[in-house]
Amino acid sequence: MIKQLSIALTLINNIYKTCREKDMTMILRRNLLLKLMSLALISALLSPAFASLPAIDSQGTPLPSLAPMLKNTTPAVVNIATSGTVRVQESPLFNDPFFRHFFEQPSRPRERKTQSLGSGVIVNAQKGYILTNNHVIDKADKITVTLHNGETYSAKLIGSDPDSDVAVIQIKAENLTAIPLADSEDLQVGDFAIAIGNPFGLGQTVTSGIISAIERSGLGIEGYENFIQTDASINPGNSGGALVNLRGELIGINTAIFSKSGGSQGIGFAIPVNMANDIMQQLLQYGEVRRGRLGAQAQDLTPQLAKAFDIPFRRGAVVSHVDKDSPADRSGLKPGDIVIEINDKAVKNANTLRNHMGLLRIGQSVKMKVLRDNKILILTAKVAEQDEQKDSVNGEKLHNHLAGTELQNIQPNSKLYGRIEGVIIAKVENGSPAARMGLRRGDIITSANRKNIKNIAELQSAIESNNSLLINIRRGNGSLFLFLQ
Repeated sequence: MIKQLSIALTLINNIYKTCREKDMTMILRRNLLLKLMSLALISALLSPAFASLPAIDSQGTPLPSLAPMLKNTTPAVVNIATSGTVRVQESPLFNDPFFRHFFEQPSRPRERKTQSLGSGVIVNAQKGYILTNNHVIDKADKITVTLHNGETYSAKLIGSDPDSDVAVIQIKAENLTAIPLADSEDLQVGDFAIAIGNPFGLGQTVTSGIISAIERSGLGIEGYENFIQTDASINPGNSGGALVNLRGELIGINTAIFSKSGGSQGIGFAIPVNMANDIMQQLLQYGEVRRGRLGAQAQDLTPQLAKAFDIPFRRGAVVSHVDKDSPADRSGLKPGDIVIEINDKAVKNANTLRNHMGLLRIGQSVKMKVLRDNKILILTAKVAEQDEQKDSVNGEKLHNHLAGTELQNIQPNSKLYGRIEGVIIAKVENGSPAARMGLRRGDIITSANRKNIKNIAELQSAIESNNSLLINIRRGNGSLFLFLQ
């Protein structure tokens, strides 16, 4: 601190001398002096790297600059270009074989080429590992990385996680520059932040701002959300780029903007580097993220629920369901318990709890601080592997007539839970066998081959070893049988 103050006083003295030598009015001299003094003090006191950032203007006055830091940091940020193919969505009429034959339409799916631009961050120079967003490289057949010096390389996809929007790619190159990682747990609102990326494909661009908020969730952008919010300009093409602090350390991966126009409006979001790094380690080790389970569902602790439970807390997650014989059940967790901390981290709401759970590894111990009957309890559970009975499955894995569907169990926190038993058809691809058979998104399969079913496992058991399939569908307020053969 003394060193920074000394630098600031030296700067102020130089500025004062310069102002006296200038031919300007007293008012202009005073205003200029105040502005430059403020800038000098802020730079000297807030920037730990200020001592290494000397610069002078045309008059020889020392001014603070981020250029030396960026000179070391920007080579670690790369531009990513991808190309791929996707199926063209056709009119439902083209799904009819008779219509296709009558109008001599080809039976094979139509495809079109896609291209996208984004950014990435080199985090391991020796092995060429690059962190980016999943949506930057999603469905890409070819990934091309362009370095800061203009060199281009073909990249290999190591792994990606759509739920957190994190991906890792690799290039084979020498003399790469990696960016050091900060600890995003240390971030505070008001910290300075610099975004580096490739907005609109213009080339590498740097913008600056502050941390506007931390632990943003419930935005509906990704499956697991724990965003850093910043007012540093982030635009399309910045995705996957770096958000760094004044020391040039990576604090986040830029991922999204909140905008009605499609351009930056001072609300950008980045994935905290701790979360991105944890996901990266699993992708490097397994090629995928292996999330465990505790077997419990929760909802936000609202003021109304807090009043109903007669408790003083206004933040936390209320346990609404505990699976029998699950790790949560064995730990002693019960419906109605209010989780206020997990592994010594505060739980603000159900989204926060879900984010914490989503990053836990199989076999890891979890310490939960819960409130029950106005008493604080400490419960411990061990994260288990996901059940073989999955919450969602590709329909083709169960029966060829269900190809093109995504099937899901009815979740305990769903509005349907307790009223309807069965399996929801969450998605139906146009032109798929399921679509041609008349299945629709939102249909609920309540029975198969005259056997009532409650979940995917029971559906699989009911249709096993059957070529034909008779299913009962609940659609809206009505129901119907479909015979698939």
